[in-house]
Amino acid sequence: MPELTAQVARSVAARGPYPLAMRVRDELGELFADAQFTEAFGTRGRPGWSPGQLALVTVLQFTENLTDRAAAHRVRYGMDLKYALGLELDDPGFDASVLSEFRTRLVEHGMEEKVLDLLLTALKDRGLVKAGGKQRTDSTRVLAAVRDLNRLELAGETLRAALEALACAAPDWLAGAVSVREWADRYGPRIHSWHPPASASKREEMALVYGRDGFVLLEAVHAADAPAWLRELPAVQVLRTMWVQNYHRTVTEAGAEVKRRESKDLPPGRLRLASPYDTDARYGLKQGSWWTGYKIHISESCDDTDEQDPAALIPGADGPPPRLITGITTTDATVTDAEMTEPVHHMLAARDLLPAEHFLDSGYASAELIVGMKKNFGVTLVTPVLMNSSPQARAGAGFDRTAFTIDWDKRQATCPRGDTSTWWSPATLRGTKAIVIKFDKETCRPCPVRDQCTRSKTGGRTLSLQPRELQEVLDHARLQQGDEQWRAKYATRAGIEGTIHQAVAVTGIRRARYLGLQKIHLEHVFSAVALNLIRLDAWWNGHPLDRTRVSHLARLDLSLAA
Repeated sequence: MPELTAQVARSVAARGPYPLAMRVRDELGELFADAQFTEAFGTRGRPGWSPGQLALVTVLQFTENLTDRAAAHRVRYGMDLKYALGLELDDPGFDASVLSEFRTRLVEHGMEEKVLDLLLTALKDRGLVKAGGKQRTDSTRVLAAVRDLNRLELAGETLRAALEALACAAPDWLAGAVSVREWADRYGPRIHSWHPPASASKREEMALVYGRDGFVLLEAVHAADAPAWLRELPAVQVLRTMWVQNYHRTVTEAGAEVKRRESKDLPPGRLRLASPYDTDARYGLKQGSWWTGYKIHISESCDDTDEQDPAALIPGADGPPPRLITGITTTDATVTDAEMTEPVHHMLAARDLLPAEHFLDSGYASAELIVGMKKNFGVTLVTPVLMNSSPQARAGAGFDRTAFTIDWDKRQATCPRGDTSTWWSPATLRGTKAIVIKFDKETCRPCPVRDQCTRSKTGGRTLSLQPRELQEVLDHARLQQGDEQWRAKYATRAGIEGTIHQAVAVTGIRRARYLGLQKIHLEHVFSAVALNLIRLDAWWNGHPLDRTRVSHLARLDLSLAA
């Protein structure tokens, strides 16, 4: 740290709130050392900016939600950033493009999570995060940095993007392959710059024109006399994939006929491209809301005050350590929460930060996952599960599954009137293992409470159970959900909603800045580190952020699960 920078910065900071950037340098020292980025930044070539300093600049950029240009400006003129980076007061800083190159280098070398790992390691050494205890996780949608396009617009814009790429890469070849004047009029303007025809028949006709032109261009690119490298251009590869997904050609007596695929013939959402510019973005649906983009899963510590490590209570800090983000996972919009339950625990295990209790909403839970996480990771999932969906349970009348006594050892069920089942057989229902139990129709037919038990007019009652271990866990979880003490405990999960709100308000996490899953995950990691530093700064300054109050969100989770 240059002596003059330290002297002037501290003198100025003494007249107002102590800046976050300076507090981070004082408390954590050189948080991101250059040696940690050696894999991505070699020693050969002309000297460049320190990767450790660029990492810190990027984190501080997210604490203020700045653009690259604004962040470079802050480094050039901000005394607090010069202090945090250890620069001379007259240091001119760097060009804004350096930050983009830095992010690209991290992604190319698989170092998206490096800054979060380094911060959590430093915090573990100080006793601020640890394995065991309690954590909570939730997800939210992330809008891709592209326009939402319908199928007509998507086809036109994809073809336009391919033509633009070919016009730059091989203009002479393109002039000989297509009618440039006609196609320039049709595909010159971006699709969003004009309104498509109002008539459905004219829109369909336009879609077929796009389809025919796309096949003409693909045939020209793949012709024997065309340069082979043209077909390797990313925009051409996207065009080919988009046409396979949205069009098909049939050969008739009149020749080849181009048709659009019907909705039922489209590929599943996980494979379907949603943009020619961000090929990782997908169409997502959650709680009736559609969007194009991604999902982010945020995990954070949530230990109670009386469970905090006494060693982490630093003199001068007000209260126990703040809630700190321990993990970030980014997926495309089609991945369900339940698919991420195990990957989230693998991520926490890799950092040696597995909790003893993990608070999740019902979207992450199933009997298999509750058992699996306990067996494989030693983690207890505190989460509501879906209630019994039988007609009797939904109506709240009659005899649902819980009214029957199950003897697993004898492989037999007993109904509320004391009759026993006659058939017990393992089966596979909708791709999952199950046990099907049937009662004899001659026993059920004359039963005086038959109407309260089954809707079958001629057959006996049938029960479907999961394998024993899973069914017992499921029954126990459903029984717990009705207990007020459990509900009060589960209310801890509601605090993650406040973290998501803070991430949206401070770092704009719900709108992607970049294109592609890897770069967006890098963005989310830097956002998580920025939020952690904001919370730590408030705690170090003796003004911890207000904890999210226990609300009715937990009860809402339970009602939705029911």
